[in-house]
Amino acid sequence: MAEPTKQNPSLRARLETDLANSDCEGGEIRAATLRLIMCAVHDRDADARAHDQCKGCDDSVIQDVLRLMIRQREESAEKYETVGHFDLADNEREEIEVIKGYLPPPLDDDALNKVVSNVITDLDAQSLKDLGRCMNELKTRYPGEIDSRKAGKLVKKALCS
Repeated sequence: MAEPTKQNPSLRARLETDLANSDCEGGEIRAATLRLIMCAVHDRDADARAHDQCKGCDDSVIQDVLRLMIRQREESAEKYETVGHFDLADNEREEIEVIKGYLPPPLDDDALNKVVSNVITDLDAQSLKDLGRCMNELKTRYPGEIDSRKAGKLVKKALCS
């Protein structure tokens, strides 16, 4: 396996390095969260190997795993708050912050409005029938940088106008 360049290491390499160093820095929650992330990545690797992808999963799959983990923790935090376990909700939110550190920053609202507008124009989208096509294009052009929920609402609003 080729070594990642020092300027732009793969997401997997960053996670592995940070996990190795987490005992020295970052605290218990950071170390535990990194172990959970790597377990999830190894599960995806096993699944990839079962489907004849010998190299395991790539960064885009790892990013999907991270997004899923964030959603799960957001739901858990809400449930914990509902039943009055604020300490557990805080732990979930700390884990979310650790996980977010490995994802590209999402586009802000102004940039999202601009890219949605550009995609609609580029695809000459006219009606709600084009919603799926626009969303697929947004996800292709800006992988990991858009909030699909926000983008979907903006596309829908623009196509209904």
